[in-house]
Amino acid sequence: MSRQHSWSSLIKETAILTGAVAIIAAAVYFFLLPSHASVSSISGLGIVLSNFIPLPLSAITMILNVVLLIIGFFTCGKEFGAKTVYTSIMLPLFLSLFEKVFPNIGSLTDSQELDVLCYILVVSIGLSILFNRNASSGGLDIVAKIMNKYLHMDLGRAMSLSGMCVALSAALVYDKKTVVLSILGTYFNGIILDHFIFNHNVKRRVCIITKKEEELRRFIVEDLHSGATIYEAIGAYNMEKHNEIITIVDKSEYQKLMSYIGREDPLAFITIYNVSDMRYQPKR
Repeated sequence: MSRQHSWSSLIKETAILTGAVAIIAAAVYFFLLPSHASVSSISGLGIVLSNFIPLPLSAITMILNVVLLIIGFFTCGKEFGAKTVYTSIMLPLFLSLFEKVFPNIGSLTDSQELDVLCYILVVSIGLSILFNRNASSGGLDIVAKIMNKYLHMDLGRAMSLSGMCVALSAALVYDKKTVVLSILGTYFNGIILDHFIFNHNVKRRVCIITKKEEELRRFIVEDLHSGATIYEAIGAYNMEKHNEIITIVDKSEYQKLMSYIGREDPLAFITIYNVSDMRYQPKR
């Protein structure tokens, strides 16, 4: 039963990631490509490079993603998990599919500005799904992590810098209007990324009162490899004593924790707070 549950979870997770990548690829192919704008993404850089390299956008994106994955594995090691590899490979595959099914696609809005706006709106849906599954679309995320590790640059700033470099690359090929649209698109796209990925380090403080206290404590310590604090709490209505377990977890740990509680004790009482900063004061 456990193995069956594991397989169903894997299939569900893969289906969600695939759907999200398909949305992102559709945003790139149907809106970003016709606009010729180079909004902060590897696909945006691929649009610029397609003017110099006689290859379709899907092939250029695949080459760039594979190269970045190889560099990422050598520089950052295990930080790049299976989800990043999967999404990085699936994105150009979906682009290749769209190229075959909808060859020589033109602007759906007949407006360069609307194309960029539609791209930002549609891609935000796919990105939000990926980020909520603790995944990313690869590409510039890999560049940002490398910059974060070796240049000690804040992840958000690294993403903004790499994205702006991609946007400015439009100046190599296109007119001033396209360059300005690329920069503005990168800026507004960054607002969305700021919400979904730059706050990736925000943790959650989860307070739980459960009848399966010891099982939950072991799960947090042994499975999540996280810490926890146990307080004695007294209910004001009937003055009954309960132990409250408090733990601070990141996004992936939070998902595992909530899945565990939902499975083992659906009646547990839970309160959740966002934690943006944690400090340890050394003893003097």
